Amino acid sequence: MTDTASNTPAPGSPRTGTTKKEGGLIRFFLGVALIAWVVRSLFLATFYIPSGSMLPTLYIGDYLFVAKWPYGYSKYSFPLQFPPFDGRVLGRLPKRGDVIVFRHPVQDADLIKRVIGLPGDTIEVRGGQLILNGAPVSKKPLPAASVPVSLNSPCRQALSVGGMQEAQLGAQCSYPAFLETLPDGPGYTVLDQGNSPADDFPAITVPQGNLFVMGDNRDDSADSRFSPVSGGVGFLPIDHVIGRALVTVWSTDGSASYWKPWTWFSALRGSRMGNGYTGQAE
Repeated sequence: MTDTASNTPAPGSPRTGTTKKEGGLIRFFLGVALIAWVVRSLFLATFYIPSGSMLPTLYIGDYLFVAKWPYGYSKYSFPLQFPPFDGRVLGRLPKRGDVIVFRHPVQDADLIKRVIGLPGDTIEVRGGQLILNGAPVSKKPLPAASVPVSLNSPCRQALSVGGMQEAQLGAQCSYPAFLETLPDGPGYTVLDQGNSPADDFPAITVPQGNLFVMGDNRDDSADSRFSPVSGGVGFLPIDHVIGRALVTVWSTDGSASYWKPWTWFSALRGSRMGNGYTGQAE
């Protein structure tokens, strides 16, 4: 009788132990990935500020936490919009004055703006004055807002003849600032340099299922005052809302390099960390 060799390792052999370790590592990494997906989809996500449309509330280079739960969930709440579904689960309306992150109605991009109008509100801008439901919104002058000029934050001061002028690195860029206070919401600082196409917007009523959003930097924000065809947002479908901005957790002046870890800290704007998005001192 001939003995037949078996390819199955005996229990307790080195190969069996290696297989168990490999299986354990796979389960560990799958578990970590699942936890990360749940946290990012249902609770918190990070967002990077790429433009100056929300100055002085948010600087270019700010990183912030975005809360997913305040307004419920749509397909845009999830990475890669999966699972795909229509409508919103546990949906709630944002409040006027909330700073929200949303998916652009046309472009494949996430944006951040402040909610100004809810469904049924009438919005108008006349000479830079925001008018909500027929009443001018309180707008009081503040000391000029100074924003440091850095590699990622150029000085974009509107000229009376149109266009922008630049300033050197290290300088302070000064903007006319105002405290705008919604009748049933917070006060916040807006920049308004005047004499821009965005200073006048005819009265229009926000349709049901939509929001009207604006950037705090009123002369440098492509928002609901502009149609998606012209590069703006137009009326924002509520289902496109991703979440509410919570707090700035990191901020860089643009001089950091991924390959030079020490520059992550030399480029850090520590005073930006912990900033919220309501109130005058932002």
